[in-house]
Amino acid sequence: MLSPTIRVQKFSAPLRGWPPLCLVGCSGWLLETNESETTNLPVLHSCCRLRLPPLLLIPSRIRWVHCLLLFTVPCLEDLRRKYLEKEDKYKSLASLDEMHTKLQQLQHQMAWALVTEMEKEVQPMRERVNGEEKATIKYDQKVEEWKAKVVEAEQKYRQIHDQLESISERMQQLQPQCSVLKNQAQECSKTFKAAEASFHRIKTNLRDLEKDKEQLIKRIDELKHSISLSGAADAQERTQHIGSLQDELQSLGHQDATLSQQIEQFQRAVDRGREELASIRQEEQDLLRATKSKHEALRSLEASRTDRIKRFGEQMPSLLAAVDDAYRQGQFRKKPVGPLGCCIRLKDPELALAVESCLKGLMMAFCCDNYKDERILQGLMSRHYSQLKRPQIIVTEFSNSMYNISEKAVRHPEYPTVLQALEIENPVVANCLIDMRGIETVLLIKSGRDARRVMQHGQAPRNCREAFTAEGDQVYTNRYYSGDHKRAQFLSGDVEEEIRHLKLELESQAVHTQNLRQRVQAVEADVRRNNELLKRAYEDRKRAKDKFHKLKLELSDLQNMEEPQSEDLRPLEEELQEICGRISAARQEGDSARQQVTQLKKALEEAELNYRRQKDIISSVTEEADPIKEDLSKSDQEVEKSKHHRKHYEEKKKAHLSGIQRLKADLSAKETDLMAAVKKATVICPKMEVKRTAKSLDSEISRLKQKISSQQDQQGDRDLIIRQYQEALENYKNIALQVKHLKRFTGLLGKIMNDRHKVYTEMRMYLSVRCKYYFDSMLSQRGYTGKMTFDHKNEALAISVQPGEGDKAALNDMRSLSGGERSFSTVCFVLSLWAIAEAPFRCLDEFDVYMDMVNRRISLDMMMKIAASQRFRQFIFLTPQHMSSLPVSNLVRIHRLKDPDRTQTVLRFGQRNQEEEE
Repeated sequence: MLSPTIRVQKFSAPLRGWPPLCLVGCSGWLLETNESETTNLPVLHSCCRLRLPPLLLIPSRIRWVHCLLLFTVPCLEDLRRKYLEKEDKYKSLASLDEMHTKLQQLQHQMAWALVTEMEKEVQPMRERVNGEEKATIKYDQKVEEWKAKVVEAEQKYRQIHDQLESISERMQQLQPQCSVLKNQAQECSKTFKAAEASFHRIKTNLRDLEKDKEQLIKRIDELKHSISLSGAADAQERTQHIGSLQDELQSLGHQDATLSQQIEQFQRAVDRGREELASIRQEEQDLLRATKSKHEALRSLEASRTDRIKRFGEQMPSLLAAVDDAYRQGQFRKKPVGPLGCCIRLKDPELALAVESCLKGLMMAFCCDNYKDERILQGLMSRHYSQLKRPQIIVTEFSNSMYNISEKAVRHPEYPTVLQALEIENPVVANCLIDMRGIETVLLIKSGRDARRVMQHGQAPRNCREAFTAEGDQVYTNRYYSGDHKRAQFLSGDVEEEIRHLKLELESQAVHTQNLRQRVQAVEADVRRNNELLKRAYEDRKRAKDKFHKLKLELSDLQNMEEPQSEDLRPLEEELQEICGRISAARQEGDSARQQVTQLKKALEEAELNYRRQKDIISSVTEEADPIKEDLSKSDQEVEKSKHHRKHYEEKKKAHLSGIQRLKADLSAKETDLMAAVKKATVICPKMEVKRTAKSLDSEISRLKQKISSQQDQQGDRDLIIRQYQEALENYKNIALQVKHLKRFTGLLGKIMNDRHKVYTEMRMYLSVRCKYYFDSMLSQRGYTGKMTFDHKNEALAISVQPGEGDKAALNDMRSLSGGERSFSTVCFVLSLWAIAEAPFRCLDEFDVYMDMVNRRISLDMMMKIAASQRFRQFIFLTPQHMSSLPVSNLVRIHRLKDPDRTQTVLRFGQRNQEEEE
């Protein structure tokens, strides 16, 4: 008997509905001799498509149900016994009704006893209110008394004030006279000083004329002496030298004028260069500040990719975290809201720049409910914004509803207001923006032309103050302002586009900064060059001026030496006579000026005396007003004191009236509670006369409840007993019904399982017969005979193969079969298994390893014929042999692997691992 072992692998596809795949390897099948190993095939179980393990489990589960029923019957009896016990307890509950009835009566009395005690509490409160109302008369008298004192003090104050006013009128009348006298004294002083200065000037002129007379006399004497000594020999030579000096001085004057023009030009060039340099450096500083702000904005935008809060500054997340911590610690009464720009959303992204231009600094602002929270928030901001401008803090009372703006808001059919263009979830934010900016009265119009048409051509919409365009321009009814910004910073939707735009602006600003630096270098070079030229021109001018002064001094000396020789003595003598006449006239003028000064001095002294007299009169009037002022101050203090006492008693009266109101409110509340108690007691039972106190009734009720409780502890709670009785009855009925249904179901299930097991046995027999038939028919194609014996009870399969008629005695031992015969028998066995298997993919590996050419040809034809007859399945055959003998067909596809490299002696795994590590 030959018993091959088949190696089978069955894979299930990962997706539902995919068919299984059967892989079979043929090497070494016929070397096994254990028959039980042959039938341990998942292929046979998949052939009949029946789930045998679940079928085998069902009888065991039926047995488990029978055991459960055997266990349930005693439990059912226990349930019946418990049910009967609960029923007995339920019937014994009637003895507690009397105690419950008495308890109810006591509770009724307790209700009206509480009403009586509340009436006793209300009566003293009424008496106290009446007493306080009577005491109000005393406060009224005090208030009236101090009101009269206030009126008296005010009258006295007015009298003193009238006296002071009369003195003030006298002062006002005397003051103009004093001013006139003062002006007269000042005019006299000015005239006296002018006359005195003229007198001193005349004296000085006379002294100078006398000095000139002495010098002229001396000069005449010197000329007379020089004329006698000098000669006319060198006159012509000095004349020529003076002419040459004069020509040289004229050329130096022209040179000085030219140098002055050059200096002025160079100075203007230097000033222009310095001004241009200052403007360029200022522009560079502005550009650097703008670049720094744009870098900060870029960092904020890049950080806002993951956190939108960072768009409002790098310090904002830490500030919000500090606010959250402070709120958790209870430092804030209500948590501040902000920044406001983070609490709003745009309905139309195109209006982002318009909204930011409208709100401006409010985008960074915070809202606080009270000033205490505002001070705490200021302290937190001081730690996070120490060197930077802090966000604005707005103090407004928080509300859960938005303002009613139906009367003040703008209603336009085409254009929205700022409030309509925003989505604001928090009413505190909406109310704050309405208060601070009036967003319900500001229109948003995308086009500037439309904005001018709506706001300036004709009457503006009702309640509309201003409008903003999509470019950030601000439009009023009579003026138009262009926006300061070109792009939105906080509300823009596309962050990547804003980042790209900022990077482009930074690049252009970097180029502009480089150009400015180049201009600075060029202007500085021009300024240095012009400074050098200006310095050189100053040096040339200084040298020319020094030379000019030297020549002029030399010319002056020559002319002074020449004049005594050429001048005449007669003009000097005439000038001397003229000076003598002027001296006599100056002396006469000095005498008259001296007399005038004396007269003016007397007039000045008289005017000053009159002014001092008028001033003394005013001082006496002022001294007379001082005690009146003191009396007025005392009277004013008396008025304030009377007012203070009046206010004190008015406040005490007000507090007294407030206390009466509070007492009345408490009395009203007590009376309301009394009416409610009466109403509740009336609902409980009709009004009754109760002589016992609520405390005694409460103690008796407590004792009765304890008695009922002890009775219930002995018998059990009434409601609990009733509930347990009903639950036990219901549980018993449900369990009995379930046991009945379960018995019926197990009988039906046993019948169904017997029918299914019978059908399964018949199908297994049909599949075994079919497999035997296919095996015999395939062996017969080669002239072999064989036999397959299935032992389903022991799960064993016996296979016997007879190669030919003449070798029967020699082949009793199946191990003596040749390799080709064994391989052919294996192929026939696999094909017979395929005939009863339902797998759509069939793979066979190394089926012709030990076959000769005849068996291989017959096996291939047989497999190709089966494959051609089953085109709805796919067959995969793996073999190391050459397949060129197969006929050409569009149903057959041959894949041949490349021959391996026979020269390689070492595998490259280690070298590859080293390369990967490197």
